[in-house]
Amino acid sequence: MVAGDGPCQASAIQNAPNPGGGDSQKPMAKLSPLKAQPRKLPCRGQTGCKGPCGAGDSSRNSGQFSAQIENTPILCPFHLQPVPEPETVLKNQEMEFGRNRERLQFFKWSSKVFKNISIIPPETGMAHQVNLEYLSRVVFEVKDFLYPDSVVGTDSHTTMVNGLGILGWGVGGIETEAVMLGMPVMLTLPEVVGCELAGTASPLATSIDIVLSITKQLRQADVAGKFVEFFGSGVSQLSVADRTTIANMCPEYGAILSFFPVDNVTLKHLKHTGFDKAKLEVMEAYLKAVKLFRNDESSSGEPEYSQVVQISLSSIIPYVSGPKRSQDRVAVNNMKSDFQACLNEKSGVKGFQIAAEKQNDIVPVQYEGNEYKLSHGCIVIAAVISCTNNCNPSVMLAAGLLAKKAVEAGLVVKPYIRTSLSPGSGMVTHYLSSSGVLPYLSKLGFEVVGYGCSTCVGNTAPLPEAIRNAIKQGDIVACGVLSGTKNFEGRLCDCVRANYLASPPLVVAYAIAGTVRIDFETEPLGVGINGKSIYLRDIWPTRKELHTVEEECVISSMFKELKEKMEKGNKRWNLLEAPESTLFPWDLKSTYIRCPSFFDKLAKEPVSPHPIENAYVLLYLGDSVTTDHISPAGSIARSSAAAKYLTNKGLTPREFNSYGARRGNDAVMTRGTFANIKLLNKFIGKPAPKTIHFPSGQTLDVFEAAELYQKEGIPVIILAGKKYGLGSSRDWAAKGPFLLGVKAVLAESFEKVHKSQLIGIGIAPLQFLPGENPTTLGLTGREQFSVLFPQELSPGMTLDIKTSTGKVFSAIALFENDMEITLYKYGGSLNFVARRFL
Repeated sequence: MVAGDGPCQASAIQNAPNPGGGDSQKPMAKLSPLKAQPRKLPCRGQTGCKGPCGAGDSSRNSGQFSAQIENTPILCPFHLQPVPEPETVLKNQEMEFGRNRERLQFFKWSSKVFKNISIIPPETGMAHQVNLEYLSRVVFEVKDFLYPDSVVGTDSHTTMVNGLGILGWGVGGIETEAVMLGMPVMLTLPEVVGCELAGTASPLATSIDIVLSITKQLRQADVAGKFVEFFGSGVSQLSVADRTTIANMCPEYGAILSFFPVDNVTLKHLKHTGFDKAKLEVMEAYLKAVKLFRNDESSSGEPEYSQVVQISLSSIIPYVSGPKRSQDRVAVNNMKSDFQACLNEKSGVKGFQIAAEKQNDIVPVQYEGNEYKLSHGCIVIAAVISCTNNCNPSVMLAAGLLAKKAVEAGLVVKPYIRTSLSPGSGMVTHYLSSSGVLPYLSKLGFEVVGYGCSTCVGNTAPLPEAIRNAIKQGDIVACGVLSGTKNFEGRLCDCVRANYLASPPLVVAYAIAGTVRIDFETEPLGVGINGKSIYLRDIWPTRKELHTVEEECVISSMFKELKEKMEKGNKRWNLLEAPESTLFPWDLKSTYIRCPSFFDKLAKEPVSPHPIENAYVLLYLGDSVTTDHISPAGSIARSSAAAKYLTNKGLTPREFNSYGARRGNDAVMTRGTFANIKLLNKFIGKPAPKTIHFPSGQTLDVFEAAELYQKEGIPVIILAGKKYGLGSSRDWAAKGPFLLGVKAVLAESFEKVHKSQLIGIGIAPLQFLPGENPTTLGLTGREQFSVLFPQELSPGMTLDIKTSTGKVFSAIALFENDMEITLYKYGGSLNFVARRFL
């Protein structure tokens, strides 16, 4: 099975998070208990009921809440009857279809002209959760022939399915596109690392705490490019939701995938999600027969592994991760002191270098008629996201229960904080609603904003102008806190410098506190009813509470109903018109969908690799350059090359949309490559998407410099440090540089998936010899470089590189096998496949 079209393939919705925190002015009536009330009771006008459920005031049954969204089954938490989506979702869904109509028409056209393509309609859910809740089979049965389920997808979070015992990983768009056209997945047999889990986690430790702890320990164990399989008694202590959360993070510690074999916990979960008894019996018998079933009491012992890493769950305590990288964990009880240390440290992977006399600066700001005070560590963005890490019902319900207790205690969130709730699918909304916690989240400002990539990819509403100005005026290190997987500096908003990953209940807790400079053990979150100080321990839900609510709310009927809704589609999608022609009719005026330029110079027969002669360095980069730095992501900045292009096409900034929405237009995406404001090019000396065009000496946007080089017929390369291409396996992190004219990347080391993507697009990955780098070789990056490829390439061979200064040194061509060499000779996998049809 092949899944995906990038990080929001199942739903292209562009989210507009809630403008701010909960309403601090209006007192809230006491909401109903957690357990839903009988339907005969009157609505009493609670926030959670909009009236159309039929049990409330009939006068509210009209107007903006009249349309029932078909694919997201929400029940009134007070009467267990269907109610419409929140107004925010309706507006966002309408906006999505308006903005992305051309893309959606293209998707629908493809489902008509290709026999074996199925499109999951927008507004349904994230692809990662669609895999788990709808597409997964675990074991396939075709004409009495059984075989294990597997999947490759165009996103690194495809690995979530490994929590269900399904082998799957993300290979990036380039490779998956080739697979869909009949090419096999090429994979060098990896080492398999066994990760032994023992003990039981602390009651305060959530799945995200376990994930971040395992992430750090496995990254330290150097599992990059390897398979990881979990075993040991601790595995049985983890639910399937816990396992998928852990499996989801494997790209962050470099593994290809993290696999949890099917066991009794898996079978119990599948029973709850609608698998019939006969199917489960066959599945269990088959998996045991082929020795793919995990059993703690097995007499045959554990499998043999290349390496074993031992982790004690009992030692794990609550953590957050940040302020700039997901692997930098901070114990919650050390958060206040760690942030203080970050203020003191020099600018770098953690530090902000704030002068000691300015660390306690306070900037007053007027917002909505009230004065607030901003200081270093103040929270301005808080996003509860459940698309990947936090699809786990326990952590989402924990956020809801914490919100319920907070509201009942009289706590509020400051209104200028951008709060949002982005469920991964309608099922998440369903169980939050049916458990009765959704109104409490809404009261604190965490309203459902839609289903799709939101805050963690930069799709967040702008901060209020007054808040932005205050942050810039005082040079404040403002903070964002979110329950996603990515927190690179500047990703959420260009003026939010510190971003922390946290579990959903901690996101809510920090939003209430309004700052990260708090010790939850000794300092209260705020003052509640009757002036009483409320501490985190007062409102933190117990494991018993969570277990009870999860059992009552996450049941098989939800999965069954969701599957039915997904198969029906939704009204907007069903009514969407699409071309009927066999060939897609490209609209030359479209700024969303454009005939791609990858095949413009395609020849029928491949040629030997051309030498790279007198190439200039387009960018001279350091260590840990991520695909976020390379690939276009988030909103389109008004001063960017992509903005200039769209402006010339007659669009206003309001119509720019995001790079994700315009990924079907290579002209936009090429201009957005290396456009990240935090890109640190050593030629420039400070973070900026700029470089030097050496023939003229001009400092230009990266795209403008690359465009000049191409007009002059001059090839370009990239110089980089260690771990080039770290992060998500985005195909545009390879496609973009290719269209900029990049012929090779010369780095100290590469992230494995990105290295494969470079080969897949026709860019040579070259690695310095061990112990060598530009500094040791005396390179400035201002030289011109020439690389001569021999007639016959071989895996791992060494090539000579000559510079314009006369220096000659060697580098390793990182082709792992003959197939990769073949792809490179053809100009990449897309060209290789395309030639088969010529």
